[in-house]
Amino acid sequence: MPSTPLKSSLQPHRINTMICSSQKQQQSSRTSYLDRVHDHLTAARATPIPETVGRYHAHEVGSNQCCSAVIQVIDAPVSTVWSVVRRFDNPQAYKSFIKSCNVIRGNGCQVGCVREVRVVSGLPAATSTERLEILDDERHILSFSMVGGDHRLSNYRSVTTLHPSSNNNGSTGTVVVESYVVDVPIGNTKDDTCVFVDTIVKCNLQSLASFTENLVVRNCSSAASSVHHK
Repeated sequence: MPSTPLKSSLQPHRINTMICSSQKQQQSSRTSYLDRVHDHLTAARATPIPETVGRYHAHEVGSNQCCSAVIQVIDAPVSTVWSVVRRFDNPQAYKSFIKSCNVIRGNGCQVGCVREVRVVSGLPAATSTERLEILDDERHILSFSMVGGDHRLSNYRSVTTLHPSSNNNGSTGTVVVESYVVDVPIGNTKDDTCVFVDTIVKCNLQSLASFTENLVVRNCSSAASSVHHK
């Protein structure tokens, strides 16, 4: 398991950027945004984001939109974390705000499939209809967009990527980067919107960390038990 310094040094970070209207300013903001993500991955001793992957986090942001990213370190290998993240048909496995999920188009694991999720009470939403946009098992990329439902996050699209990391004792873990772009609801500011969405994403990723780390412990215990009984 990773040492304490690695875990404590990588609390989820919020990375805000506003991409201006001119093409030159847009490119500059996207570059700064990705530079910050790279900085956090370097601090985690994670594999740098390849350019072919990083471009998925370079969101085009309209004048009435905001974007941000949350980064989370997990003491579990990429293969374990990805096995959970890629299950577009079962987000409630770790997303505690989701009460249920029903795939209404496709089989739940192909690009273009659509799911309808119901959220727990207490949030300013009831349902969300979401489409799987990217599922790349080789590069560990998942992206989905909200295409309907009873909520205020219009034109929401998120991208999640997984990156291997290491610590001083040689064990491996995962750094998860989840970025998004979304419309700013009427009556809210960009900062208000990012704070709200970041809180949801942060809770989801912390839950993902807990779930997959416990999964590793259970798997190790099962393996040890099997060896003991042989």
